[in-house]
Parts: sequence; C-alpha cells; structure tokens
Amino acid sequence: MKTYLTILFAVLLAVPVFAQDNMTVPLIEVEGFSERKVAPDEAAFQINLEEKAMKVTDAVAVLNKKTQLLSDALKKAKIKDFKLIADNYSVDVNRIYRSGVQRDSGYVARQALRIVTSSKNEDLQKIVESIQGAGDMSYNLNFQISEATQKSLEDELLTSALKNAESRAILIAQTLGIKNIRVHRVSLESQPTFRPYAKMEMMRTSADSAPAPPMLNPDDQSVEKRVYVKYTYNN
Repeated sequence: MKTYLTILFAVLLAVPVFAQDNMTVPLIEVEGFSERKVAPDEAAFQINLEEKAMKVTDAVAVLNKKTQLLSDALKKAKIKDFKLIADNYSVDVNRIYRSGVQRDSGYVARQALRIVTSSKNEDLQKIVESIQGAGDMSYNLNFQISEATQKSLEDELLTSALKNAESRAILIAQTLGIKNIRVHRVSLESQPTFRPYAKMEMMRTSADSAPAPPMLNPDDQSVEKRVYVKYTYNN
C-alpha cells in the first residue's frame, strides 16, 4: 500500500512538469487531409417488417412467413450474387393509449432484413420485383462503399493525408524562416469519414402494385481522412 501511494504521489508531481515541458517545446501544429471520390460498389435494400397479434406465437409466425416468402421469391427469380441478412429481431408488448390510459394490446414483432449485392448487378430490377411479389413491404435502396473497398483505401488515404500535413508544415516553416522541423506527435482519426452522395429511394410495395420505376444511378461518394501532426524545431 505504501509503495502504491509513493508511485501515485510521484505521478501527480510529474504531471505538471510534463505539461510545463510541453508548453516550452516550440510547435507547428497542422492538419493533414486527403479525399477520394469513389463509385459505390454495393447496393443494399433495407426492409423493415412488423406484425401485431394478440399472441407472441402468432406475431412471430406471420413475421417468419413474410421472411420466407421473400427468400423464396429471390430464389425463384434466380438472382445472382446476393446475401439476405436478417438482424435486429425483437418482440415487444404492444401498448396503446385510449382516453389517456395506457393498455396492453397483444404483441408486436419486428424484423429487419437486408439484401446486399453489387451495385452493378444486372438483377437489381429482379430484386425489386421479388420484394413486390413477396407482399406488402416497405424498403429503401442505398448505394454504398463495401467494407472491402474501404479497407483497400486506408493506406492510400493515410499516406496522402500525412504528405499533406508535411507540405503544410514545410510551407509554414519556410514562411517564418524556420530551417529544420521534425515530427513531435501524430494523431489519427480512427476511421475514414464517408460523405454519401449516393441516391436513396424509398417506397411501399404490394403484390398488385404498378411496375417499379427505373433503377437510380448512384453518384460517387467522398471518402476523407484527417491526421493531426505536431512538428517541433530549434529556436
């Protein structure tokens, strides 16, 4: 216990010293920035299912039936290279309000489905038709950059951002007449920033609805990376 208190006391004494040293170190602080415009390579259909019933088993059964109908419709259409992903499944008490009084009225089951495929898949229209044929469902279509593409851009974006920070620091140093600078500290953003410009379409479909409109062409998305670099120099 005595040793622990001694170490803690030493650390507390050292903190002001470190802070003071940092204040005395001459610094040039710059932000490095890089950006790439990338065409989305992935199309994702988001479908949200909801079913209410007085019994949990009934609500779940209808929800599962809708999911199976969609799966069967996709298989029947012989769509190539897609994934049907089910997640965010939940069953809650269905609470309603009448005359300001809360009452329980059975249960509500919810399920989120995603159909993920290539943005250039020739069967995108067939996927829309399959959703229509599976029943009354709401969905939205989003064009995005796949995880594999994001990872492939990491090193390129980081290198470009670091070079951008270096060029800014050199410009500042030359303008102020500072001859030699060296890196003191580098801070990175954990993940690249994505600015989606891809178009999104939302609609409600039913088995007897009109044919779907032409598919949208996705715009490029902007992928950004920022780094923060501190350079030091001799006065």
